[in-house]
Amino acid sequence: MRGHRTQGHRYLTGAITNSILTVDRFLSRSILMKTDPQKTYQQLQSALGRIGYFRRGTLLKRFMPCGKPGCACMASPPRLHGPYYQWTRKVGGKTVTVRLTAEQAQLMSTWITNGRKMDRIIAQMESLALDATDRMLKELPPPTRKRLHARVREQRSPRS
Repeated sequence: MRGHRTQGHRYLTGAITNSILTVDRFLSRSILMKTDPQKTYQQLQSALGRIGYFRRGTLLKRFMPCGKPGCACMASPPRLHGPYYQWTRKVGGKTVTVRLTAEQAQLMSTWITNGRKMDRIIAQMESLALDATDRMLKELPPPTRKRLHARVREQRSPRS
């Protein structure tokens, strides 16, 4: 198979792989900034607003045999047919796969990358928010306990 093998054993090429690396560089740059949490949170909010359209799923570039006995794809070594681009995602718990043209695949790659970037930014925001709100809660005075009044029990008269 042609392309670059990535984690998850999928084969991706040029633009798809490069867009994933670009996201990783962007996010690692924001992680390395050791500024105050509020400023970092605001930067993440700003980055989230610049994301644009996004999609969920996986984009594959595949080369496949056709199965005809005399075809070159059945030779040794095989010359497979393709590339075929496939976008796979879950809808209602079921896997849905759609074939795409090269142009559609390029757009889909950008949108999927945006979705992954958004997930990473939100995870960072959640972590910062958790730390900040934990600090705020610890700074509050401890709750005061109200004394429970002893219930007045009526003395029952003994049964006759």
